[in-house]
Amino acid sequence: MSLPPSFVADPALREALAAGLDSPASSATRALADFLAHGFGDSTAAVIHYGSHAQRSDARPESAHDFFVVVHDYGDAYRSLADRVGTSYAPSKAALLNRVLAPNVVAITASGMNPPLAAKCAVLSVRDFQRACSARARDHFTQGRLFQHAQLVWTRDARSRDAVVDSLLEARTRTFDWGRAYLPPRFDVDTYCRVLLETSFGAEVRPEGPERINALLSAQRETMVRMYAELLRSLADERILTRDGNVYTDPAPPGPLARLRVRTYFKQSKFRATLRWLKYMALYDDWQDYLLRKLERRSGVHVELTERERRWPLIFLWPKAIRYLRSRPQRRDLT
Repeated sequence: MSLPPSFVADPALREALAAGLDSPASSATRALADFLAHGFGDSTAAVIHYGSHAQRSDARPESAHDFFVVVHDYGDAYRSLADRVGTSYAPSKAALLNRVLAPNVVAITASGMNPPLAAKCAVLSVRDFQRACSARARDHFTQGRLFQHAQLVWTRDARSRDAVVDSLLEARTRTFDWGRAYLPPRFDVDTYCRVLLETSFGAEVRPEGPERINALLSAQRETMVRMYAELLRSLADERILTRDGNVYTDPAPPGPLARLRVRTYFKQSKFRATLRWLKYMALYDDWQDYLLRKLERRSGVHVELTERERRWPLIFLWPKAIRYLRSRPQRRDLT
């Protein structure tokens, strides 16, 4: 079931679903967002801060800040980035890969800052961003990150802000569409938030175990409960859910075909997420060291790469990758 766009017209619901977008960002985050907006040039429409630094969920000071950078044109954006910041890849190649399997994820370091700050940027055009937040999304990458706490730290103008906020609210409303199949018969807002996080984590290969879900819930509980308590209330007012105090029941839970559709969406999403690893090799500077640092930080697993594995990863890195995938702490299948 897809909720109609008019469902998000309710002012109280819109206000709740926008929770966190205007929350104060740190001075470092604001400076880094300005740097990125300048780097991608006049094509930049908006910069959204998400992830552990935005959520304040165990982020280390030296770890990269996570951003979505929304642009009007891929070619213009990457040419500007190459001119103003410098890139190890050709703008034309980055633009092509962005059109083929959006978003690209690129590493950018603001070396002129003291200390230098690192950013991990998911780059999407306005059109691709709108699609990724809607029922037409090809995978869960964007919605799986932006249903959580995020900060809209930079927009070019009021029109750009309105377009991005509308898409963000749609993504957050859509949590009921893809989360519905995994809800228990009776649930409250805390259970709803937990199911969303567990389901999203299951849609990707990640190094974290179940304890990461608890950390994320604790760090962003205030924002998420504000958003989704109002969403559940609105669903009850529309008689899509029934309500008994703070406990909700779905009177018409998804049938086999609807569940199959959701499972297919998440399997496709995991496949596309895995394909993006190949783009890391082409676009993400020092991608091997980044992945190893993240793996060790999130799972405690230390991996050493040989010179041969670093030089020809597509040929020689597979045995270690397969061993890790079989033994990783996060192995939930969305069935």
